[in-house]
This record gives sequence, structure tokens and C-alpha cells, in this order.
Amino acid sequence: MRTIIYISLLLVHLLIAAISRGQTDPRADTIRPGKGRLLTSVLKPGLRQYLVYFQDPQKSDRLRFWYWVRDIALETKGGKQYFSITQHWYGGDSLSYRKVYSLNAAADFAPVYHCETVRGKTGAYNWSVTGIAAADSVEGNERKGFYLGFTEPNLNWNLDIETFEMLPLAAGKSFLINFYDAGLEPPKYVLYSVTGSEALTVMNGERTDCWKLFTQGESPRGAFTQTFWISKDTHEFLKEEDSFNGIYRYKIKLPGTAPDLSSRWAIKN
Repeated sequence: MRTIIYISLLLVHLLIAAISRGQTDPRADTIRPGKGRLLTSVLKPGLRQYLVYFQDPQKSDRLRFWYWVRDIALETKGGKQYFSITQHWYGGDSLSYRKVYSLNAAADFAPVYHCETVRGKTGAYNWSVTGIAAADSVEGNERKGFYLGFTEPNLNWNLDIETFEMLPLAAGKSFLINFYDAGLEPPKYVLYSVTGSEALTVMNGERTDCWKLFTQGESPRGAFTQTFWISKDTHEFLKEEDSFNGIYRYKIKLPGTAPDLSSRWAIKN
């Protein structure tokens, strides 16, 4: 399981390294709160569950797994609507467990609050268009005193799946998304391009036509690519395939027949 954690952290650092070079494309649509239009009406409340697995072609007798649960709800606070998104990441032992809670404005998906608990350590942040600061009122917050100012608004990179579902995807489109991963390096724009479409086979042999959204980069640790399949009809994120240093990572959205695991824990997370 430590291998899964290492690989996931490596992916994050590969992406950050590539982004730090400042990807640009004058033809791309800029996406951030206040600029570019996310289709927030298509992000539907409800439970999503994903199987995440890693493949090393040099080790044909094993796979590494993670199980992600992401629950989206609409909340009203102070007369304003927000998306609240709760994530649980499950692996083969308690060290791999991760809990994430994020709050975003329903109007434009601007981040308001983000909290992660990883290996028993919590990092909680209040997020605004001008900066991000540790939520000092959260007991045991390991990032107490943290602050980073922003030159412009950005989106929560931890919610990339939800962000992709809201993009106005179309043939030939490209997007520069101002993403930030809470507590890490300053935000930078990431270039994502629609490279075509492909029909995926889903339940009962039915075929679903999807846009393929692609990004790539180079870092001191090697090249990486990421491809995302988003349904043209429902805007659902259905599949992801990443490659880096000869390793592959896949994310597959599970059908509605998958049981709600959270309802069966002896102690609710």
C-alpha cells in the first residue's frame, strides 16, 4: 500500500513540476472563477464510486488498488448555495485511508473551504479569491499559520473530476484551468485539450459516446500523460488513464449497482 501512496504523490509532483513551467495556448479557453464558464447546472448531487488501480507492465502477477467514494451535496449557508463534496479513499490498510471535505460556491465552483485528513494528520483551509489560509479554528490543524496570497482566483485541483464534468467540451476545444492543490506550490494554469471522441461500453453492452480530454508534461522525474473520458450525453466522468515512468494508473466509475460502502461501516467515517 505504501507503493500506491508513493505513486499517487509522484503523480502530483509530476503535474506540479510541469505546470510550474507555465503552459500556455492562445487558442485555449481560460477557466477559473470569474472567467470562463463552468456548466455548474450539470453537476448533480449524489454518490459516485471509483475503482483506482495501478499497473506495472514489468510485474505481470500483481495490481495495486484504491477505492474512492465521492459524495456531492447542495447546501445553503447564509442564503447562498454551495456544493459540498466529501471523499473517502480506501486501500488495503488504515495508513492508506484519506478523508477529504470541500465546500465550493454553487454559482462558479469557487473554493471556499478544504480539509484533508491523511495518515491521521489534518490540513484545513479557508479559501477565497485573494488567498488561502489555514483554518485555525479547526482543532489539530497541522497547517496552522499557513497563508498563500493569490494574484487571481483558482479552482480546487482536488476536485478535478468534478471540474471536468462541468467543462463545455466540444471537438477541437482546449482549456487552461487555473488549478491549485491546497497547501502546496502556488497555482498555475494547466492545459487540457479535447483530442477526439470514443464510445465506451457500459452496462448491458450499451455504448456511450465520450469526449477524450488530454494533458501531458515533462518533469525531472519523467514524462507523463493523462486522458479522461467524459460522457457527451450526461457529462459524467467515466474513465481515466495515466502513464508515467512506465507505470499506468486507471480510474473507472462504478455503476449504480455498486453498494454504498459508507452505510455498512460499524462506525461511520
